[in-house]
Amino acid sequence: MPELPEVETMRRGIRSIVGCVVEEVVWPKCKLKPIEITPGPRSFRRRVLGREVHGLDRLGKRVLVRFNGGENIVFEPRMTGLLLLADPPDSEHLRFCLKLRGSEPCLWFWDRRGLGSVRCLNQSELKERFGPEKLGPDALVVTPLELKERLGTSTRAVKVALLDQRAVAGIGNLYASEILHVAGIHPDKQCNRLSLDGWKAIQHAVEYVLREAIHYEGSTLADGTYRNALNQNGSYQNHHRVYNRHGKSCPRCRDTKIRRIVQAQRSTFFCPGCQKKRVGRRTPT
Repeated sequence: MPELPEVETMRRGIRSIVGCVVEEVVWPKCKLKPIEITPGPRSFRRRVLGREVHGLDRLGKRVLVRFNGGENIVFEPRMTGLLLLADPPDSEHLRFCLKLRGSEPCLWFWDRRGLGSVRCLNQSELKERFGPEKLGPDALVVTPLELKERLGTSTRAVKVALLDQRAVAGIGNLYASEILHVAGIHPDKQCNRLSLDGWKAIQHAVEYVLREAIHYEGSTLADGTYRNALNQNGSYQNHHRVYNRHGKSCPRCRDTKIRRIVQAQRSTFFCPGCQKKRVGRRTPT
């Protein structure tokens, strides 16, 4: 489930590892199907042992750990992956560990469903896999004009299009519903029917919703999977406007019930009263 706010919270939560040096790379014993970790143990250790963490970045829904010498580790949480400094939820689903010398003893990667990945990449490998032709501009910095240029000719529903990571990186299913409610745009509206004002409304809502969610350290849903780096719940789920609120009153108009539809095999939540099939701008509430 982790989307941009959760992954950004993970990145911020582990920033104390900057300046630490890798003393060991550990593959914990796990009876479950292994996740993708590349390259293999010998090469992975050779490339990062003794290296100092120089910085932390985010590539859409991935955390990037940068080391001196140009090596990087890309952690992709996918549905249930977590980056942790505190004790993990359990030992059964531990997948990877960096033992460190410095302010933090360990960085753990825990993944219940085993869909995540850990990759060691040098600068050229990083560009080849996650360069501009593979990953769109980050959702926190994308402009209305970029959104229109990348999506404006598409006949896809705008909710579905916002999930396209090649067009804009970081938005997932949960926050797409929240963003379109704030923007006042129907999730099924075709992209090519949106004016520049419509894309401005969406970009404004993208930044507003994602920064608000980061402030509350992401959303921990009923399954309790997402946790921050200290193994604590996020709290943005208490501020959702439409997501998973089917049948409840819209917090904006209060007269209309939130509806759920299915788009591209994913649940979408919206207010039929606030989000008619027309271009519009809404003031965030």
